[in-house]
Amino acid sequence: MAVPMNIGALLQSEIIEDTSDKDEGVCVLGIFGKSAMQPGSVKDSLINTLADKHIFSLFGNDDTDSPGGGTSMQAYYNQENRVLYLVLTSVLDNRQLIRACESLTVGLGHAEAHEFWKTAEKDHCLQLLYLFSLCHVLLLVHPTCSFDVTYDRMFRALDALRQKALPLLRAAIKDSPISKEWKLNCRPCPPRLLFVFQMNGALRVGSSGMGGNGTDGSGGDKPKKHSPRRRLQHALEDQIYRIFRKSRVLTNQSSNCLFTVPANQAFVYVVPGPDEDPISSLLGHLRSNCVLRENEGGPPVPGQRRYQQMRYSNRQPSFNVESSLSSGGQLVDCTLKEFLWQHVELVLTKKGFDDSVGRNPQPSHFELPTYSKWVHVAYKLYQVMIENSEDDAAEISLKVQGQLKVLEGFLDADAKFSENRCQKALPLAHSAYQSNLPHNYTTTVHKNQLALALRVYSQHARGVAFQRYALQLHEDCYKFWSNGHQLCEERSLTDQHCVHKFHLLPKPGEKPEMDHNPPILYHNSRGRSTSSCNCGKKQSPREDPFDIQAANYDFYQMLEEKCCGKLERINFPVFQASTPDPAPASDEVPRPVEVPPSGEADRLKEKETSTHTPGESTSLSLALSLGQSTDSLGTYGDGAEGQEKRPSLVDRQPSTVEYLPGMLHSGCPKGLLPKFSSWSLVKLGPAKAYNSLTGLEQPGFLPGSAFLLPWDVVIRSRSEEDVGSLEPLDGGPASWPAPNKASAGKRGSAGGIGRGRRRDDVARAFVGFEYEDSRGRRFFSSGPDKVVKVLGQGGPKEPATRCLNSDMPLYIHSPAQGRGIKPHYAQLARLFVVVPDAPLEIVLNPQVQPGPPPCPIFHPEQPEVVLPPDGLWVLRFPYAYVTDRGPCYPPKENQPLANFRVLRGVLRANTASSTPQ
Repeated sequence: MAVPMNIGALLQSEIIEDTSDKDEGVCVLGIFGKSAMQPGSVKDSLINTLADKHIFSLFGNDDTDSPGGGTSMQAYYNQENRVLYLVLTSVLDNRQLIRACESLTVGLGHAEAHEFWKTAEKDHCLQLLYLFSLCHVLLLVHPTCSFDVTYDRMFRALDALRQKALPLLRAAIKDSPISKEWKLNCRPCPPRLLFVFQMNGALRVGSSGMGGNGTDGSGGDKPKKHSPRRRLQHALEDQIYRIFRKSRVLTNQSSNCLFTVPANQAFVYVVPGPDEDPISSLLGHLRSNCVLRENEGGPPVPGQRRYQQMRYSNRQPSFNVESSLSSGGQLVDCTLKEFLWQHVELVLTKKGFDDSVGRNPQPSHFELPTYSKWVHVAYKLYQVMIENSEDDAAEISLKVQGQLKVLEGFLDADAKFSENRCQKALPLAHSAYQSNLPHNYTTTVHKNQLALALRVYSQHARGVAFQRYALQLHEDCYKFWSNGHQLCEERSLTDQHCVHKFHLLPKPGEKPEMDHNPPILYHNSRGRSTSSCNCGKKQSPREDPFDIQAANYDFYQMLEEKCCGKLERINFPVFQASTPDPAPASDEVPRPVEVPPSGEADRLKEKETSTHTPGESTSLSLALSLGQSTDSLGTYGDGAEGQEKRPSLVDRQPSTVEYLPGMLHSGCPKGLLPKFSSWSLVKLGPAKAYNSLTGLEQPGFLPGSAFLLPWDVVIRSRSEEDVGSLEPLDGGPASWPAPNKASAGKRGSAGGIGRGRRRDDVARAFVGFEYEDSRGRRFFSSGPDKVVKVLGQGGPKEPATRCLNSDMPLYIHSPAQGRGIKPHYAQLARLFVVVPDAPLEIVLNPQVQPGPPPCPIFHPEQPEVVLPPDGLWVLRFPYAYVTDRGPCYPPKENQPLANFRVLRGVLRANTASSTPQ
């Protein structure tokens, strides 16, 4: 074998041996250790010196390095000396270290980088165990002349790993042609470990200093027996032996140890350092190899053999190490080959190592295998420990890899410290998470408590295990929360959480069951409020609703049986099924019709009032409510012909197969109706049922606030034919009397629009916007920011025109706030309208926008309703407003109330005309 090769290639190749040498044993010599930051490898140069051949390149060969900077093992078999050299290179060598650093990705985290280096270290330990299982002699090379105590920790880890993996290795080589002792111990003998240190200039001796015999130039001191290098070797031997004995790496019985050291032979060698001038050193070597000595006798040998003999003769020692003494009585330092060969000879002569000490030393087993036997065993162990093959040894290989966990406690001191530190911080973080927690809580509370726990954890945890235990903290807190502490995430229509833990809703016909896992319950926020019925005569407590039907229909249907079920009413159209199993409409709805800005809407209304008759105004409002443009009216806007063809504008029959799953609003598709109406319009009685002197006699009203506001509507005489028969009520100049002038309904006013009219030209209606808070307290409002309050008899003096000509708020601050700091809101609940017995039409057109844009506008299923005369009518508004995207919650503390409004034009008065309506 002329060149070194990878150990895997060596085991699979066939080396041709001489017939006479096949039965001879082979000594396996393993070399490992660290190298300094220099171009050449110390381990490679050692083999060149020992084999006396240029085998390894002095500056390294990239082809022999493993890709990615991992661990590799090179082998060289010297058949002449019957020595097999195994050289282990890893990240502890400079070339492999540089390659490993280059393979690291940019931006790699601290924990990932630490895992990378520890994986490389574990691979190195597994390769070392492979060496310790096959070699007779091991050579540890170190770039300095001081012992690295980290080897003690690594050898203890290797010993623990060997004890764990020993049954697996026995199973791998049980069929090999070797002795029983080898199969039992999984090694030919307890290997002997030798140490080679490099002189790093600490003990360099110059010519002006101490002499070759250890004396200075004056000769005043007594000559010393050993040289400084020999004394350093002895000191290192004593130090290494004491350290290994203290840590129990070395014991009295060598068969139980990972390796042995000789008791009566040197096992430490210090390589002398180079001279100060490397060029002079090279010239000296060249001169000694090339110049013939005069005292050499014998006939000259020509050619290359002559050069080899001269080189060999210069390297051979001219003395006996054991007996040769200098003239001063000092032992002469031996060479590296002489130091190593005294141990190799014990192997090749089959004497073995007797390194046990103590009173009763037990002899250790020893076997010198042939090359073929060694290759057979080495290949079996290679498949199990290094190659990770896919054949029968794959299962054993996986088990060996699993035993690498035993190395963590010995090698990774940083990770062990980090593990202990993070494990101590974890209970503190758990306590911080569980502090001040209710029994059931929501996701928001869980995230806030988790952030608090992570802050506490980060204050105490350190090291590479930080991230792993942080993830465990996440999992632990989530398990604690989901194991019976998770609160139902459903929110009521008033934006309150359900108080139950995570549960399922009962199916139709199913009863609630607490013992079920998860329990089967209805939603409940424990919020209770007091509300009135459709007509307002009866109040009752109600639960906080979670669905639109319970909020706007079921509660009022329950009270109708006790109060207002027999009252006259105007029913809004709802879905009428034509099939036994109707389905809700698809969620894919067209884009909502954009609502024009308030300014444009005002101008549009003014245009309608000034250019159309009352009939035309009504038809135009219907067209706009259906989403049609005014251009589509064509010739249907004027005269009797337009009245005859007016039904074609609303000739759109609602669907009887699909129903609207929610409430009707401006963004809903056309032709769909809900299964129930969220609005209610009932008649309390005739117009005289309301007494303007005493107010409305219903429970819950604040003192002095149960009065409706008067609304005087001017009715023109039948004899007067005026195109503009519509009484402007939208803020025009005719709706307000001039300052210091009498109103239009009084006689005797000089001039003015009321001259010549009879007393019945003015009809008085009454309007009241009723607000109700959650405690059942009710009051009427006379404007966006004013509550009706009448002291004594007589009713309110201010008219209702201000309310009708402006957007009324859907929520206002309740006059009775109570003791709490949180603002208490009252919601618009009902609209009371007293329609007089007069030739007058009052059109009801409520439109509610319960949130800031782009919130849609809600309206009843019949956009405009003409209230019959002589009646006290009550329009009940929805309790909650829900779109297909979710409920419109009541305003928060920081939201302006002006965004929640009822659009102007709720009521419109149309006077009687000669033309039929």
